[in-house]
Amino acid sequence: MQQRELLDFLRRLECLKTNGRHSTTVGGVTETVAAHAWRLAVLALLIAPEFPEVDGNKLIRMCLIHDFGEAITGDIPSFLKTKDHEETEESAVKALLSALPEPQRGELSKLFVEMDALATTEARLYKALDKLEAVIQHNESDICTWLPLEYELQQTYAQENAAEFPYLKELRALMLKDTLKKIEDAKEKQA
Repeated sequence: MQQRELLDFLRRLECLKTNGRHSTTVGGVTETVAAHAWRLAVLALLIAPEFPEVDGNKLIRMCLIHDFGEAITGDIPSFLKTKDHEETEESAVKALLSALPEPQRGELSKLFVEMDALATTEARLYKALDKLEAVIQHNESDICTWLPLEYELQQTYAQENAAEFPYLKELRALMLKDTLKKIEDAKEKQA
């Protein structure tokens, strides 16, 4: 890849550092898309040894690139995302990747197709981790930032995705305990 192509592509992704997500951090700052993708990749790195049958490098790459489209579309919370939003984001990814030379364009395009199809263990694992990281972030944020629907969503989100993987199923159960404690603590504080 030519250096100018690299710089131009990175410039197009730069807004991911400031594009906000629905959640907030422990410090009360709006989480960014880039911060989510970074921690998701770290999560994948740390749990990869639990899945020796999985290509850990591929999994981490999926986690790093999964929200590229949001450089154009911005973040739309999962509970508001429609099929039209998903199609728009898919088009955004194709537009972004079209600016890359080969072999990067082909390699990343292939990864996105694999991720969308959810036909491989890596793709399903990435998807589960993506959702689990959102639950972790909400459990860490101040409960006053939660929308009313998130009290239920925090208890159910990602359970289906995690169910395929015993390690993640146990992790999700532990996260549910944290959610329920957070809700109970908030009720006690209000009383």
